[in-house]
Amino acid sequence: MSAVIDQVSLDIVPVAGRIGAEVRGLRLSGQLAPDTFQALQQALYRHKVLFVRGQQHLDDAGQEAFARLWGELVEHPTVPSKDGTWLLELDSRHGGRANSWHTDVTFEVDYPQVSILRAVVIPPYGGDTVWANTALAYDELPASLKTLADQLWAVHSNHYDYAATRIEPDAHGARKYQEVFTRRLIEAEHPLVRVHPVTGERTLVSGHFIQRFIGYNTQDSDLLFQLFQNHITRLENTVRWRWQVGDVALWDNRATQHYATNDYGDQHRVVRRVTVAGDVPVSVDGQRSRVRSPAAQ
Repeated sequence: MSAVIDQVSLDIVPVAGRIGAEVRGLRLSGQLAPDTFQALQQALYRHKVLFVRGQQHLDDAGQEAFARLWGELVEHPTVPSKDGTWLLELDSRHGGRANSWHTDVTFEVDYPQVSILRAVVIPPYGGDTVWANTALAYDELPASLKTLADQLWAVHSNHYDYAATRIEPDAHGARKYQEVFTRRLIEAEHPLVRVHPVTGERTLVSGHFIQRFIGYNTQDSDLLFQLFQNHITRLENTVRWRWQVGDVALWDNRATQHYATNDYGDQHRVVRRVTVAGDVPVSVDGQRSRVRSPAAQ
């Protein structure tokens, strides 16, 4: 399979049936020819997540240069970047284990449009990442659930407990990482269903940063959350990537969720992520997401 714009053809091989593809024979850099980059964009919007192996030539600056082709870079709002770069380093020895389904930084009103992740240190086994297609998840909802989803809004917050899913809650610096992550509380109100500004698809905006659905009590919110999350994370709707050092994964953060499996114990794992500025989501009836004061009830 190939993505073609004008005379540019990329060697693209699907990794799973509904999401994810590997791009072969491409050397990533900030100097990609415009038509090559356009073909890559086209492939990303189609497959939602792309994988490129053998990119050991990329250093931090090279990763940033490639990311700038996609738009303005944004730092994480609470976790400091690595050594003054735009890169968020996720180091397993310092709490960087996000083993829960999420879309990056949805507690911001204009959360990132694209995330680009580079494998720096990878254990010999374990530490895979899994992505889910939130556009297809919406498409496959029964009509009655689509009607409900179209009307729902949720509060997203960075007040998330990174130790909650750990067998040993304080292992690998989870508590300290949480303290840094939540040092400044940030909240936003998003529609459960947003209209993708490029593809026009309807995608589900969910994941572990949801605190509650507006207008519903805690019990009902939890049930609604699980209902829609179960549709998003069905195995048929996912792709799993086995990392090698030098791999790069890039995903459409407006149409996916992901989960980094925490199954590698004390082995060392380091990945570095750069994110590209996003846009404020728009609901199916044209309303825009809103910034929310953390003190609001």
